[in-house]
Amino acid sequence: MPSLKDLKNRIETVKSTRKITKAMQMVAAAKLRRAQDAAEASRPYTERFNAVMAGLAASVGGSDSAPTLLSGTGSDQVQLLIVMTAERGLCGGFNGNIAKLAKSHAQKLLAAGKTVKIITVGKKGRDAMKRDLGDYFVGHVDLTDVKRVGYADAQGIAKDILGRFDAGEFDVATIFFARFENVVTQHPTAQQIIPATFEQAEDAEATLYDYEPGEEEILADLLPRGVATAVFSALLENAASEQGARMSAMDNATRNAGEMIDKLTIEFNRSRQAVITNELIEIISGAEAL
Repeated sequence: MPSLKDLKNRIETVKSTRKITKAMQMVAAAKLRRAQDAAEASRPYTERFNAVMAGLAASVGGSDSAPTLLSGTGSDQVQLLIVMTAERGLCGGFNGNIAKLAKSHAQKLLAAGKTVKIITVGKKGRDAMKRDLGDYFVGHVDLTDVKRVGYADAQGIAKDILGRFDAGEFDVATIFFARFENVVTQHPTAQQIIPATFEQAEDAEATLYDYEPGEEEILADLLPRGVATAVFSALLENAASEQGARMSAMDNATRNAGEMIDKLTIEFNRSRQAVITNELIEIISGAEAL
């Protein structure tokens, strides 16, 4: 049975931990609002951009003059996986869920005889993926010093991906990230960005446009921007998801610490009561002996 001093020290330690988790929860809540606003503000642009691109892609169809970013290389043998996670932990299952989805996808590709290459964005994803798939790593993007993700960061990542594609290093590229829904729910998502795939919105207006120059020229110019847009959107969704997951995790940790403090306090009071009772018995026994 722990001594009173041990119990007291443990209670103080848990109280200190609760202060830290509470402070982290408040910081995450403050950052979440800004990150959530940025992610939600980007969605209308991304959806409209994809709708326009879907119309252009449908017009070009299977034309031989279609850009390679749209038509592909004609093969899917070499697959590039871009795994986007956080630079820091203490955010529940956020990083683990994205890494789990990417690992599952990689294992399926390997089982099908495909060649897999992996680029990670975020330290936690790199650590999680390297344990099982370290031999397939071809690059890593470190955003540790980035306070707030901007479009320039996405452009840098997209430029690297496009450079590798132009060099013939892969046939298909897929990004993995978490799509933000709310503080409790973040959905691990896989999105193919090369060859580009666009889904026409169900409520999209059936409007015909005349394009100048032709659809192929416009696509050739917009498709690289589409890769950067997809990467930027994924980074913003990840930023909001990370803060939401951290806020939820720290809230749970704070409550668990409070419950532990209550249990330890009860155990401490019982032990102290037992010590006092024993001392009284010894005093009474000594007095009776005299």
